[in-house]
Amino acid sequence: MLTRRLQISGRVQGVGFRYAMRHEAARRGVRGWVRNRADGSVEALLAGDAEALEALTAWARHGPPGATVTGVQATPADEDVVPEGFELRATR
Repeated sequence: MLTRRLQISGRVQGVGFRYAMRHEAARRGVRGWVRNRADGSVEALLAGDAEALEALTAWARHGPPGATVTGVQATPADEDVVPEGFELRATR
């Protein structure tokens, strides 16, 4: 299982981005979490196989209707604990 952290910027809060990402992650069998950041971005931790992570990262580049994504920064993550499902987390 691979892990990846995403930092998504643009108009990504107030458009259902986190809920849509949870749905897309479940469709692809990706585990992890997503949360809003105080700076207006969205942060996510993804865990799954390479194909599923690439598909969800590609989805994040445009997001749900209403979102205007201006950037997606994807970096490998070294997380010891990844949730079994896909969680919505509190803003940080």
